Amino acid sequence: MPKSPLHFDPVAGRAVELNNLPWVPFPDFLSKGGITWKLLNVAPEVGSWAAIFNCPEGSSFNSHIHIGPGEYYLTKGRMELRGGVESGGETVTAPAYGYEACEAFHGKTYFPVDSEFYMTFLGPLHFVKGEGGETLKIVTWKVAQEAWEASL
Repeated sequence: MPKSPLHFDPVAGRAVELNNLPWVPFPDFLSKGGITWKLLNVAPEVGSWAAIFNCPEGSSFNSHIHIGPGEYYLTKGRMELRGGVESGGETVTAPAYGYEACEAFHGKTYFPVDSEFYMTFLGPLHFVKGEGGETLKIVTWKVAQEAWEASL
């Protein structure tokens, strides 16, 4: 099994060849529909983590709040944020860039077609049951790293 990119010398930086990493399941209690991911980097010094996600048609991420901001690049497919444009949110078609501000709430991030995106999280994600509901999990760089390494 390939080594996690997290074992590289942090002072020297990191270079990750995506084809050398396996796609592993993203935790089921945080998503639906078989989303897989590759963790590319964690940076404890700034509290960030970066990953690429493979999202099959009909898959979604559960409700969450961006505690820190994030930036994404949708490389393939289509993503509906905050219910999509038909519900007052956004529908984004690849190729597309997006920015998520601190405190951004996503009731559901839905993928109506096979999609793939890269995202850098500049802080944790707070997964909740519904809007403002009970905490399911706060995903920090460390939680992301532990989930990734457990899946290897």
